[in-house]
Amino acid sequence: MSVRCTSRRGHPVAPQFSLNRTFAAVQMALMIGLGSASMATFAAEPEEQAKEGAKKGNLELSETRVESTLENAENLPPAYAGGQVATGGRVGLLGNKDFMETPFSTVSYTDTYIQDLQAKDITDVIAATDPSVFSNGLTGTYSENYSIRGFQTSVSDMTVDGLFGMAPYYRASPEMFERIEVLKGPSALLNGMPPGGSVGGIVNLIPKRAHDTPLTRLTATYESDAQFGGHIDVGRRFGEGNQFGVRFNGMYRDGDAAIDDQHKRNTLGALALDWRGERAKLSVDLYDTDDTIRGQNRGIGLAAGVAVPSAPKSDTLLNPDWAFVETKDKGAILRGEFEINDQLLAYGAIGTSKTNYKYSGAMVGTLINNAGDFTTTMGQLKMKIEKTSAEVGLRGHFDTFGINHQWSVNATEYRDKQTDYGRRAVPGATWTTNIYHPVWGPEASQLYPKIAYTENDLKSYGIADTLSMFDNRLQVTLGIRRQEVVTDTFNIATGARNKPNYDTHANTPAGAILFKLTDELSVYANYIEGLSKGAIAPASAPNAGQVFAPYESRQREVGLKLDLGTFSHTLAFYEIKRPSAYTDPVTQYYSFGGEQRNRGVEWSFFGSPLQDWRLMGGIAYVDPEVTKAAVAANEGKKATAYPKLQGKLGVEWDTPVVEGLTLTGNVSSVSKQYISADNSLSIPGYTTFDIGARYATQIASKPVVFRAGIENLTDKDYWGVPLTASLGLGAPRTYLMSASVDF
Repeated sequence: MSVRCTSRRGHPVAPQFSLNRTFAAVQMALMIGLGSASMATFAAEPEEQAKEGAKKGNLELSETRVESTLENAENLPPAYAGGQVATGGRVGLLGNKDFMETPFSTVSYTDTYIQDLQAKDITDVIAATDPSVFSNGLTGTYSENYSIRGFQTSVSDMTVDGLFGMAPYYRASPEMFERIEVLKGPSALLNGMPPGGSVGGIVNLIPKRAHDTPLTRLTATYESDAQFGGHIDVGRRFGEGNQFGVRFNGMYRDGDAAIDDQHKRNTLGALALDWRGERAKLSVDLYDTDDTIRGQNRGIGLAAGVAVPSAPKSDTLLNPDWAFVETKDKGAILRGEFEINDQLLAYGAIGTSKTNYKYSGAMVGTLINNAGDFTTTMGQLKMKIEKTSAEVGLRGHFDTFGINHQWSVNATEYRDKQTDYGRRAVPGATWTTNIYHPVWGPEASQLYPKIAYTENDLKSYGIADTLSMFDNRLQVTLGIRRQEVVTDTFNIATGARNKPNYDTHANTPAGAILFKLTDELSVYANYIEGLSKGAIAPASAPNAGQVFAPYESRQREVGLKLDLGTFSHTLAFYEIKRPSAYTDPVTQYYSFGGEQRNRGVEWSFFGSPLQDWRLMGGIAYVDPEVTKAAVAANEGKKATAYPKLQGKLGVEWDTPVVEGLTLTGNVSSVSKQYISADNSLSIPGYTTFDIGARYATQIASKPVVFRAGIENLTDKDYWGVPLTASLGLGAPRTYLMSASVDF
């Protein structure tokens, strides 16, 4: 039976399907030679084949008739005009959807865009031009740091093709990923509960796959001050019909960073193997990363009565040069898909990962006067986390009385075991120095006593149905997910499980509607809930040990999407409410009595409005209001650490003067950010500029691309808001260069 599944641009839009019927079956298949592979989205249409046309903004795609849903599921949504973003991406359990038929605000960045940015982590990609994503500008810290729609987003909540816990824990280098997707807003129905409690959005990473066209690409890189590296990317397919695929990515970077006395070293090895048959697919991803920084960037707080000082030079290190942070991650993911018939597919995946983290250096810094003097307490932390994540589900479609149903059911489970070691204050290792001319004492001795052991188990069951009517112009999506949460803590001395433990559940519904006013214009609305694990009252509270139920965040959103063929726009209005916990200043009781409400509007755009030009960016306004607080006077104040207004613009121009030469530029402007709950202290807004160029040519008949860029062109000195303090220095002027050659 032939199923016609196309968008108006001729891009396949039927949902993706996959199956892992049993873990043992997958293991047996691997043993008899079906091979290893990675996440189940196969890039059967290489972006390189459309790259030149995409760059000119004249990407032409003929209408596609899909003979089976599995065949359609093998393909990533193709690149949009300009080649920087895709025409769609994964929307949780709904599978891949065209962005014009997605009733949420989403964006999917392509491998081409990631390479051209010379990105070193995921934040480099998602925060470059998206006005809904805010990054504090700090570099060389222990973790990536970004917020979406005014809410801090946990880096540990990134998913790999939908699986939580499988990405590197604190920082992910993008060399092994084909796509980086952002879904804005809460997403409990679509993805299950994020282990880290993220509310503003979810980032999904799609691993690279071997394309039908052989690939051998070598890239040499440089980043100021003296950091050199290389990246190798090799892909091949073998067998009848190219059914076996192998893709390997290896990366190494090492050297002094743009911040004085800071040294970075990063390594990555990633292997992706896949097999695709007529009705089935199998894949395995394996990776090993090591991210080490000596002299990591760190923030400082303000003592009572001290004003925000002017920022020191942006290349100043507010941490000893002997301080270090080291994160080692390993992961393995198996995925299988099977087409039961032309209308039903099943999928399953299971993954495991391990993180070993070690930190030594400044833990808490406090500015004590207006001259810039600050005290710093040194500490050491070590953490080991073992994570397992799995999903299994069905997706299908059928018609009833002229209404098409695209339905999905799935079950997910995430488990982790975390052991914490260390001390947050090292005796005799507290120094007083100055932010403008820091001087440090000798390296503190390292000691890591065991301090905590925790186990988490998150299970969920979701069901959703998208009803399409009136020649697919009206689409209604309804669904619900049940989440079960168990958390156990253990006595360090005896190993016994502490009481009470944490065992509860919650149901999170969602609904969305999308209507195509014309082939070019869609309007949509959604109501969706997020779910975050409730906290346990700390030992200092009278109700110590009290376990709170998971708390729900709620989003209401309306918007429109305009696709002009080569240039697209999204306009969205939203409101997100999130409960929050606090300790009562009088009774000292710990409770969930707070609330933050973010109301905002976003306008974003991407594509190629003119031949030889590509534009991406937008403007976002958000009002992050504290509606309930422990201190009544703080109610109605603005939440800290996020600007109300952001504007971003990325431009690329293929010059007619020199064939193959492209000039690039980015500008990012943010308004002030409050750093105190009573809004008495704030840091000023700032604007940064990036410029660059790339040149594509041939040397000895081999395609070669040279890239060069300057970030923070004016070497702006500015404060950002780090994860655990009030002030942190934004990155200094940084030079980037690379050269890639395809063999």
